[in-house]
Amino acid sequence: MRTCTFDSFASAEGYDDIIDVRSPAEFAEDHIPGAINLPVLDNAERVIVGTLHRQAGEFEARRTGASLISANIARHLADYFADKPKTYRALIYCWRGGQRSKSMATVMSAVGWQTAIISGGYKTYRAFVRTALEELCTRLHPIILTGLTGSGKTLILRRMQELGLPQVLDLEGLANHRGSLLGDEVRVDNAQQPTQKGFESRLLHALAKLDLDRPIFIESESKRIGLLNCPEPLWLKMLDAPVALANVSLEERARYLVNDYCHFVTSPEQLIGKLPVLKKTHGAERIDEWIAKIRIGCHFLKSSSRCTTIHLTVGATTIRSRCSKSTCRNSSSLTLTRRSPNL
Repeated sequence: MRTCTFDSFASAEGYDDIIDVRSPAEFAEDHIPGAINLPVLDNAERVIVGTLHRQAGEFEARRTGASLISANIARHLADYFADKPKTYRALIYCWRGGQRSKSMATVMSAVGWQTAIISGGYKTYRAFVRTALEELCTRLHPIILTGLTGSGKTLILRRMQELGLPQVLDLEGLANHRGSLLGDEVRVDNAQQPTQKGFESRLLHALAKLDLDRPIFIESESKRIGLLNCPEPLWLKMLDAPVALANVSLEERARYLVNDYCHFVTSPEQLIGKLPVLKKTHGAERIDEWIAKIRIGCHFLKSSSRCTTIHLTVGATTIRSRCSKSTCRNSSSLTLTRRSPNL
């Protein structure tokens, strides 16, 4: 068993597993990308030990904690580690490199596996994230893809990623939110947004894979994406970046939105339920008018199967993005033009 620092994602390379032995709740809040959770204390057990420490003292807490930790490590040995070969290597961490990670590493080392503990645990990793985010963001050369709602900006960026053309940083994908009033309605696998710390971990991991000396396309966003905040260093860089403007007709934007939010067509009450929050800015009379139009419009659109194909030319390469519906009949062209370097 040895200790190591964590000052780059390369610090976690060369191991078969990165093992987070913290409780499931701590792991869910944030963890090193790629880590697995093998808790030595579950959520309830962690509360029990913490309460004992406050009420009965350190000795009683350690004795109870040792019993619970030993039972959990035994379970992991019988289950997860049952088929691991002698050459298995693991990087282990807990909250601050204390008793939880040391307990797991001690037993695993006694078995004969090679183990390392991150000095300072998750706290060291979190400090690395904050420092590295600020440093990497100052080196970015972003180009902000902007356009009115329904221009297909997210679709364009994801098609870019598929084709491996310009580099892309998909903030909405990392935040699992579409960045609008309706943004929480379209999620991958219905997953919730990550925590702020989890979002920053995802963001840093994505940035670390990019060539920061080359331009990176980023969709125009507000500072908040759902419940999450865009980190200040990245936000300031985006404010000062050149802008590519997507020009799409009102008709085609409407068609794209109807397709992208098709669940609102079949269930208009879901959309109507989103509107009351807008009464302060648009007034109750306007909202009632919209609600009436939604009910009429959705009845009409249920019988329509139109959607949009988008063409984007970047340099000498044409990107073609089309809805997956086989009934699609319509297409539109999308061009990018440079605008002043601000949002």
